[in-house]
Amino acid sequence: MKKQNIYQKIRKIGMLVSCLCLIALPTYANTLITNIKGYTLNTEGKLITFSNMLIDNGKVVANNVDSTTTKIHQTIDGNGRILLPGLIDAHGHMLGLGAMLTKVDLRESTSADDAARQVADYAFANYSLPWITGGGWNQELWSDRAFPTAAILDKKISNKPVWLRRVDGHAGWANSKALAIAGITKDTPSPVGGQIVKDADGNPTGVFIDNAMELISAHIPPPDNDMNTLFLNKASEHLLSLGITSIHDAGISRRVYDFYLKQALQGQLDIRIYAMIDATDPELDSMLSNGPIRDANDFLSIRSVKAYGDGALGSRGAALLTPYTDAPHQHGLLLTQPEQMTPLFSKVIGAGFQLNYHAIGDKANHAALNEYEATFASLGGESLRHRIEHAQVIAPDDLARFSALGVLPSMQPTHATSDKNMAEDRLGKERIKGAYAWKTLLESGSRLPLGSDFPVELANPFYGLHAAVTRQDRNNQPVNGWYANEALTIEQAFKGFTLDAAYAAHMEDTLGTLTPGTWADFILVNQDIFSIDPKDIWKTQVLATYVAGKQVYSAPEY
Repeated sequence: MKKQNIYQKIRKIGMLVSCLCLIALPTYANTLITNIKGYTLNTEGKLITFSNMLIDNGKVVANNVDSTTTKIHQTIDGNGRILLPGLIDAHGHMLGLGAMLTKVDLRESTSADDAARQVADYAFANYSLPWITGGGWNQELWSDRAFPTAAILDKKISNKPVWLRRVDGHAGWANSKALAIAGITKDTPSPVGGQIVKDADGNPTGVFIDNAMELISAHIPPPDNDMNTLFLNKASEHLLSLGITSIHDAGISRRVYDFYLKQALQGQLDIRIYAMIDATDPELDSMLSNGPIRDANDFLSIRSVKAYGDGALGSRGAALLTPYTDAPHQHGLLLTQPEQMTPLFSKVIGAGFQLNYHAIGDKANHAALNEYEATFASLGGESLRHRIEHAQVIAPDDLARFSALGVLPSMQPTHATSDKNMAEDRLGKERIKGAYAWKTLLESGSRLPLGSDFPVELANPFYGLHAAVTRQDRNNQPVNGWYANEALTIEQAFKGFTLDAAYAAHMEDTLGTLTPGTWADFILVNQDIFSIDPKDIWKTQVLATYVAGKQVYSAPEY
């Protein structure tokens, strides 16, 4: 009954004000940040500079204040540093990042054997764990570029079940112990929207793609509140150290929904979270019925749903209109079947929620755009700023439809620089022209919220800014940029990680800029990203991070 009363209060005005105003931020005397070179966008998206900033009660009062005529209670010397708005990651996985920071990380593995060795070392150091979990492996970076097998893991660790997600989160690798616990045999069929990879004799190899991953993951005990608190704190600390003050959490379960509500009510959120409800959660209807949530201090907002159209390009799960160039017998996988789309879109949009649809392949993007168009014609809802998450491979005729329909392409620049070694193999020279098409989408009239998709990619937003501007990896390859015609300017990329990301969350009134009335979320960094050589943007270091005027991170050397 107590939980129902809370939800009734939420529904009454669509916010948690009635509960959370009791746990408001501390009142800070007005503070002037001086001796800085500040950059922000104004409400029209124009880049402006300022030399000082006055804040009060956690919000910006004014820029370029005349301190001789303004009563100042406290002054902070910025020591000549560059000041930027806190950056917003428009697509990440908060607790997934926290879990990754506490589990085995295979990003640097050089082969399946090397990954298995790292897993065994981790298991030895964490002997009390009933399951060994982690991820980050990417067979495309290994010399043989082949999927790993259970047998490789079995050689290193066979007494405990192991489950390791691929770097993109759309495939998993299990050992034989995990297969046995899940009851997976050669007779186990692949589920709709997924694949149990099998060898020439029909035996499962240990790799599961997309919907098939649930066959293994369903047997792993879910984290309890204590573990989720650990994951949240680990992720928050990491993101704040990188200059990220707000994130869009792309797909939360009912368990996490309730956890976030509790954390917000207790004033325990250190970073701003715009959470998307997982469309596959059995309690979706119940969460929709609670209505949109936005707390008084903008630390938690829940007014969107994340749906899943297809898989990822690296595992050939992205749904394509024509077969993969390097695998002519494969078209990818649709995770939401065509007959399920209309009921889903109608339910979510009809409830007044933003619908954020994961679509990587051109077939999934085309289907999503068609469904948005049909739903708008029958129900309306265009003003809800619906999104396609990733919008990675788009048929040429569909590029302009984003702007025409008002659907936002929510994209992640480092996906392009991570995928460049395999994307053209998958798509061919013609189809690649509609992939990672940031500039084309922007010039067609779309706003472009940007993020990282952490922990699939590293969360550092300066890596994303660098990739967006140079179309290069951090080794400055390729020399002239990968399909550099789609590169953004630094101002355009900065807007994607600030104002456009805030707009994509319906929060541009209080986030994304440092104009009067917005929250004083800002960072001090060691170099001017607007004047340095673009190839060095990724080297930017965050010296201090402030949320609502309160310092929440300081670099050891600062």
